Amino acid sequence: MTTLSTYPVVRPGPLHGTLLAGTVPLFLGALLSDIAYGQTYQIQWANFASWLIAGALVFCGFALLFALVNLVRAEHKGGRPVAYFLLLLGTWVLGLVNAFQHAKDAYAMMPTGLVLSAIVTVLAIVATWIGLT
Repeated sequence: MTTLSTYPVVRPGPLHGTLLAGTVPLFLGALLSDIAYGQTYQIQWANFASWLIAGALVFCGFALLFALVNLVRAEHKGGRPVAYFLLLLGTWVLGLVNAFQHAKDAYAMMPTGLVLSAIVTVLAIVATWIGLT
């Protein structure tokens, strides 16, 4: 008799998936608010972006905590879990730098805030793609 051993596929739980998926629309909303601010010079768009980034950092921070626990519990410490954790860590760190950039007065946050928002949004999308597949 032959035994077939398979490794179980570990998928993120519903809370982890929700936290992870919550980062993308918030960072994307901040990017769109930065674009609107760059075109209209209405300061309220910068305020929207700041609040959206703050919310995204909360979601990303909790998702990062789940990714760290997943990395510690993983039997194989290389590959996808490490890449996923590092992408989330990079997203969170650059998001924090972006939040500091958005704390500047009026137009002093441009164009660095817009560029950081674009980079963080792309990182969040890639991290979400890896985390949910």
